Formats: sequence, C-alpha cells, structure tokens
Amino acid sequence: MNSIKNTFRDLLHYPSAVLGMTFILLLLGIAAYALATIPYSEAVRLWRGGEDVWYQNPRYAAPEWYNAFTKIKRPISFRANSADGGMEKIVTPASEDISSVEIKYAFDYDYDTPPQEMMLYFTTTYNQKLPFESIIWHTPDGRDIKIANTAVDRKTTYRFSQDPKLQKTLKTEQVMNALFMDMKAEKPTIIKGRYEIELVGMTFESGSDINAEFVLHGDLFGVAGTDKYRRDLLLPLLYGTPIALAFGLIAALGTAFLTMIIAAVGTWYGGWIDELIQRITEINLVLPFLAILIMIGTFYSRSIWLMLGVTILLSIFGGSIKSYRSIFLQSKEASYVEAARAYGASSWRIIFYYLIPRMIPLLIPTLVSSVPGFVFLEASLAVLGLGDPLLPTWGKVINDAFADGALYQGRYYWILEPAALLMFTGLGFAMLGFALDRVFNPRLRDV
Repeated sequence: MNSIKNTFRDLLHYPSAVLGMTFILLLLGIAAYALATIPYSEAVRLWRGGEDVWYQNPRYAAPEWYNAFTKIKRPISFRANSADGGMEKIVTPASEDISSVEIKYAFDYDYDTPPQEMMLYFTTTYNQKLPFESIIWHTPDGRDIKIANTAVDRKTTYRFSQDPKLQKTLKTEQVMNALFMDMKAEKPTIIKGRYEIELVGMTFESGSDINAEFVLHGDLFGVAGTDKYRRDLLLPLLYGTPIALAFGLIAALGTAFLTMIIAAVGTWYGGWIDELIQRITEINLVLPFLAILIMIGTFYSRSIWLMLGVTILLSIFGGSIKSYRSIFLQSKEASYVEAARAYGASSWRIIFYYLIPRMIPLLIPTLVSSVPGFVFLEASLAVLGLGDPLLPTWGKVINDAFADGALYQGRYYWILEPAALLMFTGLGFAMLGFALDRVFNPRLRDV
C-alpha cells in the first residue's frame, strides 16, 4: 500500500498525469452511467430498432448546440403526449354514450426555418364505433387552419406533409412552409410567436377515449443528433464507451501478462522450449495482423469477443517477448534466484514469485500506453465494416457516417463526436502512460 501511495504522490507532480487521469476517470464515469441506465439487451434493441422505436426523432438532425454557432436558428425537435399530461385534455360528456374530447397544445416558435415535419399519433379505445377527430391549427397572426377531419382507429398516424387534401387546401405541396410562413407576403418569412394545435374529438360509446401525441421534427435533436435511421447518436456514444474501454483494457491486460509469463517460462527452462517460443515469435512478427482480422471478420464472424480473442492471441507473441527475455536472462542469474534454488524452490515458484514480480514496474507503463492502440483497433475494424453488428460503438458511427456521405453533406458532427471520444481516450492513456514511465524509470525523471 505504501508503494501505491508513493507512486500516486509522484504522479501528481506531473500535470500530464493529472490531465490523463481526469480524462480516464471521465470515460469511466460515462461507461458506468451507460451500463447503469442502458441494459445490454435494451442497447441492442434500440440500436437495431426501426421506425417503431425512433419515430419521435427526425432524420439527419444536428445536435441542439448547433444553434449556438450559427446566425440562422433552426427548430429543435420536441414531443407532447396527452396520456402523460403533456397536452391539455378536457372530456365533456354530451349524453350517456357521446362525449367530446378536446386536446390542446401551445408552443412558442422562435426559429428562422420551418420544421421538417409534424405528426399526430392517435391512440383510442372503443368497441365498435370509431371516434372522430377534427384537427385545427392556430397561428400567431390569427389564422385558424382546418387541417383534417377524420375517423381514428386504435392506432392512427397523421402526417401533415403527406396529406393530399391539406396540400390542396393550402394550395402548395410545401405544407410546413404554409403553416409557419406568411405565403402572401412579398418575401415569405417565418411567423414567430405562439402556435397552437387543437384537436376536437367525439366518442360514440361509453368508456371510449382518445389520446394524442404531437411530434415536431425539427432540424436539431438532443445532445448528439440523429442518423439516417432516426437513431439518437447519444446511444452509441454512451454505450460505445464501456465497449471501447473493455476491449482496450482486456486486450492490454491479457497481452501484457501472457507475454510476460511466456517470456519468463522460455527464459527459465531454456532449450527447445525457448527455441520454440522464439521461432513462433519471429513467424508472428511477419504475419499481417490487420489482414488476418479482416479475413476472420469477412469469412467467419464479426463478433467483438472473437476479435478480442484473436487480437490477444496474435499480440502475445510480439516484439515484447524478446525485450522481456533479455531482462529475464539477467534476472535469472541474480543472487536472490540462486538463493531460492538453494533452499529448494520449484521452477514455477521462482517464475511467479521471483522473476515476474521484478518486471511489474516495467509492465505497468507499457500496459497503460497500449490500451489506446487496442481501442483504435476495434474502431478501425468497425470503420472498415467489420464491427460487431449487434453493438453500438464509436467505430460503427463513423462507418455509417462515411457510408452515408456525411462529410460531403456537411454533417460533420456525425464524425467529430466519436472521433473526439477516441482522441480523448488515446490522449488520456498516453499521458498517464508517459508519466508512469517517468515514475518507474528513474533515468527518465529529469528528461
């Protein structure tokens, strides 16, 4: 414990270590929050979900903070539901069977462009007689526009822009422009102010009811925006954090410890065992690492756990084995090892109690510094289209963005958000690794 406290105290003298630990703790906090709030099965369901899951989100929406950097203020998406009290609802019985259901929702619109779309999702309960609904739109300049009169089934969706009758009434196919702009003006502009949607419904059976959900699809949505499938990009950014950290840490730990054990065993026993390990290492060093992973992902499986296992297997017999071997050859002849031999310690005890522990100080900086490389490897495979199809990861977001031409269409947020997280991950572990190297290697402290 004292050595750990001393190491931590020494680290605090390096600003890079403090900044690196801050980045790592922030990433660990994001990972813990994601795992606590989004179960694995729910993350997979949401990532693979379609219109039925993400219907409330617009396509290709930039993050809400986008408005802070532009002069033209774009509309932010929102929703309101009468079932949870988000819309004002008044039920007035007219007779034993007939009731009037009035639902209203008013909102302030202070943006410079019209929304992408507006939709109403009706949910009704009845036995035989369908309820009837009238939709009225009130604008800040005093216009009352009758949108539609329609019977509503148990699940009914009404899309403003796709109603040909409304297009005929407004005399334009640009429904959103007509509802939010003064089209009679010489230069049509957005009418800013308080809008209201009014739903006047009738039910014709005792116990019947009407609820409605109003959804406005703006150009902006949430903290991270959306993609072409309406998926909230905050999901892969959050859930991709524990996946990236788990892949990087497990690969780094597995590779470092297994490499050290193999190097120690080969050095101690020598002979054909050491020769075999060295020949395997030399063969592995000339194998195309990434090409093998691409081949496995293309012809066998893209499971992230399989890729992790293959990554560790191919990384064990790397150049580190030869570095560790050279140090173990010196430690093997040390006096404390000779003393252990004299009192009859077994070979495995000498390996695990005398040789390997002496290497831990050299292992820790290398282990920490190698984590970003494995994180980038997982992201690279996903960018190449070989990521796990079930999991939302940073690499998958970048892959989808490139496949959809995000750069050419000006949707830079789609790539910059996961790229920034990858950069912070690499920067945090690299700065901490360099500081640990200075702490454990006295020759570097004054460099």
